[in-house]
Amino acid sequence: MPRPSRRNDLIETAQTLFNAEGFHAVGIERILSEGNLAKMTLYRHFPSKNALILGVLEAREKAVNGWFREVLADPDLKGKGRLLAIFDALETWFEDRSPLGKFSGCLFVRASGEFPHPTDPVHVAAADAKQAFVEMVAAAAALERFKKPRLLARQLTLLKEGAITLAQIQGASKPALDAKDAAERLLADWPRKK
Repeated sequence: MPRPSRRNDLIETAQTLFNAEGFHAVGIERILSEGNLAKMTLYRHFPSKNALILGVLEAREKAVNGWFREVLADPDLKGKGRLLAIFDALETWFEDRSPLGKFSGCLFVRASGEFPHPTDPVHVAAADAKQAFVEMVAAAAALERFKKPRLLARQLTLLKEGAITLAQIQGASKPALDAKDAAERLLADWPRKK
């Protein structure tokens, strides 16, 4: 199997440290030291720390939303089951059984908190990742003929985000089950097209 690129090594090391300690608390020297990487590797791929942060968020968005896209595209899922699968997936993530690696909360929430100005490119990248999830769920809801799929997607996203926050705070997977229960109640009364 080919060795992952040094760019990927840099992104993975930075992501691990940013997730554990925060974006502002981790310096470039620490990332290079932890990853056994040369400074030239950083500057070959990213001209600045902020560019590296954006690269980390882009990679994380592809991983997280790509995984949820696969979950929602499962051909065996129909109707409410397609949307409820989001919460089953969350449970596997919270229990460290997903392809996303060890659960340690949401990197996008962390990014928006540390870069709070809404026009900051890091904040924008975090917001875009969340919006991409909403759009993906809206498409799945429309496929299953739910009325007002964007509204439904936003409400399901609120349940997902709450579950992620509580799982991070409590260190437990139960919030995924609670969110799924709430989603089942929401979907039971949600109108569908004939």
